[in-house]
Amino acid sequence: MEMKQTRGKQENPNRSGVSTANVQIMPAMDMSGSAYGTEENRPLAAYEKPGYELCGYVDRFLETEAGPVPSVRRVLDKADRLSTIAVRCGIRRHNYLVSPGLYGIGKPDTGSEVLVTANYKLTFDHLRSALGNVSAWILVLDTRGVNVWCAAGKKTFSTRELVNRIRAVSLETVVTHRRVIVPQLGATGVSARQVREQSGFRVVYGPVRACDIPAFLNNGRKADKQMRQVTFPLFDRFVLTPVEIHSALKPMGITVLVLLILSGIGPSFFSFQEAWDRGGTALLALAAGFLSGAVLTPVLLPFLPSRKFAFKGVVTGSLCAAALLPVLVPAVGSFTGAAALYIFSVMVSSHLAMNFTGATPFTSPSGVEKEMKQYIPLQMAGVLVSAGLWIYSAF
Repeated sequence: MEMKQTRGKQENPNRSGVSTANVQIMPAMDMSGSAYGTEENRPLAAYEKPGYELCGYVDRFLETEAGPVPSVRRVLDKADRLSTIAVRCGIRRHNYLVSPGLYGIGKPDTGSEVLVTANYKLTFDHLRSALGNVSAWILVLDTRGVNVWCAAGKKTFSTRELVNRIRAVSLETVVTHRRVIVPQLGATGVSARQVREQSGFRVVYGPVRACDIPAFLNNGRKADKQMRQVTFPLFDRFVLTPVEIHSALKPMGITVLVLLILSGIGPSFFSFQEAWDRGGTALLALAAGFLSGAVLTPVLLPFLPSRKFAFKGVVTGSLCAAALLPVLVPAVGSFTGAAALYIFSVMVSSHLAMNFTGATPFTSPSGVEKEMKQYIPLQMAGVLVSAGLWIYSAF
């Protein structure tokens, strides 16, 4: 039963297999007022538990052989959309989840399909809003608030969790068939053979994108070539940039402080005026590297040479820094200082671009690890060289 904890810790398991003990507190934006009000106009009041409130996306309950199952809305409301924007910007991203268990959408019956997903609310919302007029059961696994693809790699979207959740919700009493539809991107974590052996349910791997599920079902649960292809178009890349920018803000703040300190070092040992004047120019180079690594590289990703993201960041960083040279040279008064800022800006761009590897389907965990081992020492060396040149240029 999908609820929001309001006080204390309580154990209120129900027959649909979802325990409300230690339920992660949902952001306030995810709540709507439809379930609240006076006792007379609250049709869901009977399902509320002491210390818990029903989440706003639950509009009613479906009676099944396994007990009441929450039914969720198809359409995202204003609160859902606002919280999605916040999460896309990295705000409360690591605590954005729903309770694992069984849900219904539309008017599912014993013959309706069972769609498996993760308990990351962004994934859950994307699925329920993409189903159109499909009536189905949604089986949410406990992935610790991580999306399907990443959770499969972390082994939380797994055979064991799927089997345990099937048993916990008594799925065999809810549907008469014995199959569950697992997202294709979760296939690395789920063994169809083991699920069949341990639960009696057959795994059907669905399409990559949730928006293709209606067509997939209408086609007899068969995916065409396009449904199996993983794409990463411009919009998808651009949507991910705010998260990368947010995650880089803290280290960038520390970098700003270090730049100001280094900029103040000179013949008089340390000058606050030089820290302000030279530091301002250094911050311009930092901004250029930040923009090229965190924004331009993701946007231009398919058009940049090399499979190495760090090298892609070198390319965009070099172009941005080169465009900045006519400003840097007269501002710092020496080619040595301009070269220092050029190298520094390129290294910042390279590092931020490399961080984007975890957000794309273009790389593998082993490939990311190999790239980091190769480029992080080079980036550190480049930063040290630029710092030395920057201090030297002040004398």
